[in-house]
Amino acid sequence: MRIEGAAFSDRGKVRNTNEDSFIADSETAIFLVADGMGGHAAGEIAGRMAARTTAETLSRHGTHLEPKERLLAAVKQANTCVYEAQKLEPAYRGMGSTLTALTFSGGLYYLAHVGDSRAYLLRGGMIRQLSRDHSNVWLLYESGEITKEEIAGHPYKNLISRCIGAGPEVEADFACGAALLDDVYLLCSDGLTDILADGVIRQILTESGRYPKKACERLVNAANAGGGPDNITAVVVSLG
Repeated sequence: MRIEGAAFSDRGKVRNTNEDSFIADSETAIFLVADGMGGHAAGEIAGRMAARTTAETLSRHGTHLEPKERLLAAVKQANTCVYEAQKLEPAYRGMGSTLTALTFSGGLYYLAHVGDSRAYLLRGGMIRQLSRDHSNVWLLYESGEITKEEIAGHPYKNLISRCIGAGPEVEADFACGAALLDDVYLLCSDGLTDILADGVIRQILTESGRYPKKACERLVNAANAGGGPDNITAVVVSLG
């Protein structure tokens, strides 16, 4: 089965810098989004460090570990790198990053997730969110107190409960499932999902998911057309 992925990232219409980082490597089947946070450019550094460390660790372990252990080990190493960097540089204190990473092996997809970036799967014309936002606002949604559409406008939306680099250890959510022909996967930062509803994302992926580069550009451009208040990153993976 052919795995084809692409990515597109933009700083948006309001931010002066882009603190999102991504990896989209079809050859190694490593795909991820990391949305950094922290002042004095520390967010950009945290996101870049989380993305690079995760990809390098996944590649280094190769087939020496089972896919799940390999992915979770990569997340753990990314957390350690970001956390330890804060001890060496005072300007980095308080920095962190989301991390949503996807890989494939043996006819299965493997997903690890920390923070409020998201992973989606389009299959058979239906879209499903594979990740849960690590935030108290998401818990309000799950309890039925607010709708999913109200998450983006909630005053505490940006307060996430889990991120890469906040402490010496981090717990990543993990998911695994069958990877099927014609699947389309999306990894994205919240700059996209704060603007685009799931229905809009489904429509764009349905129309353009066979062409990941085009799908990424359409998604990011649509988020910018909706105001682009944050950095926007999309990674689209198509199985053919």
